[in-house]
Amino acid sequence: MNDSNRNSPDQENRIHTNFEKEMSYGDYLQLQAILSSQTRVSNHHDEMLFIIIHQVSELWMKLILHELQAAMDSIRQNDLEPAFKMLSRVSRIQQQLIQSWDVLSTLTPAEYVQFRDKLGHSSGFQSYQNRLIEFAMGAKNADVLSVYKHKPELSQKLKQALNEPSIYDLAIQAMAKRGLAIDQPSLQRDWSENYQPQKSVEAAWLEVYRDVNQYWDLYELAEKLVDIASNHQQWRFNHMNTVERIIGHKPGTGGSSGVPYLKRVLDQRFFPELWSLRTQL
Repeated sequence: MNDSNRNSPDQENRIHTNFEKEMSYGDYLQLQAILSSQTRVSNHHDEMLFIIIHQVSELWMKLILHELQAAMDSIRQNDLEPAFKMLSRVSRIQQQLIQSWDVLSTLTPAEYVQFRDKLGHSSGFQSYQNRLIEFAMGAKNADVLSVYKHKPELSQKLKQALNEPSIYDLAIQAMAKRGLAIDQPSLQRDWSENYQPQKSVEAAWLEVYRDVNQYWDLYELAEKLVDIASNHQQWRFNHMNTVERIIGHKPGTGGSSGVPYLKRVLDQRFFPELWSLRTQL
């Protein structure tokens, strides 16, 4: 069929227009609910930008959690290859989150101050999905659960995630299953504790990197983890930089010190042995 036939008026007449009894695009995506959820607490024009940036970020975080959990299930079952696609997708999503700070940075200090007081104590610090992502990546901190005590169901969800192994713990277990020497404390530790570097784990990863052909799947998993760790740090840096650009060194609306707190968080690195081994190779 040539192009003229493919784009003929007869073809366009087949477009479906009757959705009284069928699901439409808007129905499938529940657009009415989504697009009616931007409720400003002020009359300032730029508050719409502020709301949408954060709502879209939460949707991306929801997808990150969806992919991370599936990747963790795959690793848990000692089937590593499916996890590579999922973790690659997480990396691409993280790029969207990183770039979102560029859009938010178009909000100037003079504009933000017009509605900031209307936000009360609500803050991105309270994003439970961001906490779940950090827990899944091994950054555990039981103290943050106090922020969610007013929501028992949510508090329980976070507590459960706190007490489960992270994706890095599962990667370490996968190395042990392959016969690499991992000390028992690394395999049977308190999962609610923030991960601390272990010499046996570094030695095992070094063996993987020194014999890529034998341990190709573990090597590929390690590099995927480095990708998401690096992107998360980039997201944190852009967050800090955007906050400093808009509010300077004012305290955060949630009560944190603001930029100084965000700078301290930058020093927290995921999957430490995957970084230290680079010096040892």
